[in-house]
Formats: sequence, structure tokens, C-alpha cells
Amino acid sequence: MRRVIIALSAAAVITALMPLEASAQQRQQRPRGGQDASGQEVETQTRAPRFAPLRQRANAGPCPYVKILYDAARYVELEDNRPAVANVGYTGEIQGLSANCSYREDEPITVHFDALFSFGRGPRATENNRTYRYWVAVTERNSAVLAKEYFDVPVDFAGQQTASVTQEQSIIIPRADITTSGGNFEVLIGFDVTPEMAEFNRTGSRFRVNAGQSTAAGEPAAPSDQ
Repeated sequence: MRRVIIALSAAAVITALMPLEASAQQRQQRPRGGQDASGQEVETQTRAPRFAPLRQRANAGPCPYVKILYDAARYVELEDNRPAVANVGYTGEIQGLSANCSYREDEPITVHFDALFSFGRGPRATENNRTYRYWVAVTERNSAVLAKEYFDVPVDFAGQQTASVTQEQSIIIPRADITTSGGNFEVLIGFDVTPEMAEFNRTGSRFRVNAGQSTAAGEPAAPSDQ
């Protein structure tokens, strides 16, 4: 299959989204009923809608499977790569993903998705601002990567320990011909992590909710695979 080129556009939005302004053209209607000056009943009619409803058309085939790569789903900075609570710097996790697609006849496949990111600051994090990097890749289903692109997410913690960001993406995947369906492709998302971070994620290790608190015996809480 020929090499696929993807066109992507990103817009990061802090969780506290401003409401979108909407405008709608009001339908003008005549009075539904009443009487004229002589007291006679007046028959009225409702003006027909100005716009016909949009016609729904099915895609030419299935959508690409959009998923988070497990090894790169979390970003955990550890000083000297030692998995201890006191060594944690900046963290991140891709917590949610929703997607849909559209393509007709011989059109390219347009994939839209929203990704929810959660970020945190550990004991080793000293700044309020941090720029995280993640990537989006298009692959042949369960096969080679066809295209990959990186994006930055600037985060302002504003003195807090955590922050959330929603990243909106639109991806265009060219098709070799009309018989090429979205089922031939996968779209993968993940953080730009080091090999050590990837191994930490691969083992399923993560810190407990009470990380940093002392246990009954006075020992610091340890990483967990829960």
C-alpha cells in the first residue's frame, strides 16, 4: 500500500471551556388562530421551514480504529529513573478518547477525535509551567507505521498540583483507491516517552492514591501495579 500522508490540526483547550456562541435564525410564524374585527374565526397557517433537514449518508466503509498505545499512555518523570514517590517530577496521562470519521466514494478519510489529558506535579516539579509532547501515528492495521507527527501541549498549573487539557484533532488519510476502507488503518496516540518510561508503563507500575503518605510503620508508600 502506498505511503499515507496525514494532515493534522490541533487546538488545546483548558478544561474550563468557554461556552460557544450560537446563533439561529428564528422561524417566523403566523398566529395559530383568533378572530377578526367582526368576531369571525380566522384560519391561519404555519409558514413552512426555510431549510430542509440534512440528508444522512453512510460512510463508504468502517472507520479506522483509534486507540491509545499502552506503553505511552502515561508520562512519569523519575529522578535517576528510581521509582519512589520522592523522585517524581511531572506526570501526565491520556484518560479519555472519543473519535468518529467520514468518507464517501473516493474521498480521503477524515478522522476527528478528542483526547482528554490529565497532568500533575510531583515533589521534584519546581515550575508552574510545563510543555508536554505527544504524537499521533497512522499505521496499517497491526502493521507498519505509515506516518507520525508530534505535538506540544503547554500546561499552566497556576499553583495547583493537577491540570486537565482537551486536545482536539482532525486527521486526513488519503486512500489508494475507492476500494480502500478505513478498516485498513489504525490511529495511535501516545506521549513522547523515554525507553525507561515506556518500560515503567509496560510493567503496569503506578503510584497508589496515597503516594507520599506514611504507612502505619512509618514507611513511605511504594509503587504498585494496581
